[in-house]
Amino acid sequence: MRIVVALGGNALLKRGEPMTADVQRENVRAAALALAPLAADHDLVLSHGNGPQVGLLALQAACYTAVEPYPLDVLDAQTEGMIGYMIEQELGNLLPIEVPFATMLTMIEVDPADPAFSSPTKFVGPVYAKIDADRIAGEKGWIFRQDGEAWRRVVPSPRPQRIFEIRPIRWLLEQGVVVICAGGGGIPVMYLPDRERTLAGVEAVIDKDFASALLAKDIGADLFVMATDVQGVYLNWGTPDARLIRESTPSELKNYPFPAGSMGPKVEAACQFVEETGKRAAIGALGDIRAIVAGDAGTQVRSL
Repeated sequence: MRIVVALGGNALLKRGEPMTADVQRENVRAAALALAPLAADHDLVLSHGNGPQVGLLALQAACYTAVEPYPLDVLDAQTEGMIGYMIEQELGNLLPIEVPFATMLTMIEVDPADPAFSSPTKFVGPVYAKIDADRIAGEKGWIFRQDGEAWRRVVPSPRPQRIFEIRPIRWLLEQGVVVICAGGGGIPVMYLPDRERTLAGVEAVIDKDFASALLAKDIGADLFVMATDVQGVYLNWGTPDARLIRESTPSELKNYPFPAGSMGPKVEAACQFVEETGKRAAIGALGDIRAIVAGDAGTQVRSL
């Protein structure tokens, strides 16, 4: 079976943990222990979050003012390489030496006409006091919104349209390679409207789950799993009436509201994949990954 597993940010850095390389390494090692049995039995493709890692690079850049901060597309590329390296190494330490791995820097096209560009919503980078946010907005043209008591930059989150490296990803899978790609939603790029066939990076963040759903569809995956830090999708989350949804269909899930900042994109991505392919999607805890693949844990989303 061909499986795409989208690792949530908790697989690399849990809430409240220090953003050190050692801590991230320990979390990747724990994720590898859960994933190694899948790689032994299935064609495995991994994607992952990168929010804390991009945020750390932005914080470090803010401390060094001799050069302008690198744009988000470059930070995405940097974190794809770093996280892919750790995943390759930790999985490689558990699997037979003949199992090949490859991390693919993944450019994903977005539409310049996407309405997300007129309404940025995705928080990135460090927090600022209001006076500093206003100053930076004037200097750089950045957009800021209040995040708690502080202010943070917001950028667009357009929908993924096309994965440029999909052909080499398919070829690697045909050779039995465990592929890590589309990290952090991929590197957002678009064709410049005034320069024919010229690609350029975009100051935006593509949602990891939507990018992973597109990836799963394009490689003909039999199963698309979003691994997170909860058992699955809950109704009435955070209340005494909370109830885990064990099985559902896209049409049923669309009857319920889910928060846009947490479970909403995962549910929508699962529904999209199932509706477009007729295959199965699942959302659940990384520690339950084998049972999720078997259909015995998490929230299972099917066409019927």
